[in-house]
Amino acid sequence: MKTITYTSKKLQSGNLQVKFYIEENQKSRYGYLLAPSGSTSEDIMEEIQQRIAFRETSKHDLLRFSFKEGWKDDYNFFLYTA
Repeated sequence: MKTITYTSKKLQSGNLQVKFYIEENQKSRYGYLLAPSGSTSEDIMEEIQQRIAFRETSKHDLLRFSFKEGWKDDYNFFLYTA
């Protein structure tokens, strides 16, 4: 079972810096997301879940070095293993 919690703070630019925590059975992860101002709690949770799902389903490390369409560096989302 996966539990996601987060905290956010408003930046001077108006955007939200979101720090999230993912608690799973055997591993914990945390990360950061830059969300546009006016994002609701549902928007933030949906965005985190979509980005995590993309990372888990793609072969992230292999695609990074290819020229395949659809892959680009994402500087608005960071995910770490705790």
